[in-house]
Amino acid sequence: MRSAPKVGPNGDAGSPPSVDTSQLLDRSFGRDEIAVLRHEVTSRLAGAGLTGDRQSGFVLAVNEVITNVVLHAGGQGRVVLWLAGGSAWCTVTDSGPGIPARFLKPPEVPETFDVGGRGIWLAHQLCDEVTVATGPIGTTIGLRIALPRRATPA
Repeated sequence: MRSAPKVGPNGDAGSPPSVDTSQLLDRSFGRDEIAVLRHEVTSRLAGAGLTGDRQSGFVLAVNEVITNVVLHAGGQGRVVLWLAGGSAWCTVTDSGPGIPARFLKPPEVPETFDVGGRGIWLAHQLCDEVTVATGPIGTTIGLRIALPRRATPA
């Protein structure tokens, strides 16, 4: 498996920005780590102040993307989770063959009885931003969700 590029909040490949950045998680994963990874992401987001429905939605989006890696992109990937600019960011990278062009258009609501095909659609519904960089040597999906503003004492 190739090393995943770190994708910053602006979607550029390279290192995440060093200003106002806090890395929460950076690890490789495979089929057997999906549940453990989901719990790690949940815990790290709670520590960063993201809780409730927004946390659950973001974790579901991350889970869908890592499940796609396991099912469709060779079974192994890398997840990086960090904080920057008032948001939680997550990139999931694989070394699969890339996403076919027909799946890169903005996702439409899946048909009621379709089996599968809801992962990226769900990510778009649950995240504030979703990015996709794909090609013949792999794919990186970026997910972003704004963190709640911290209450300031009066």
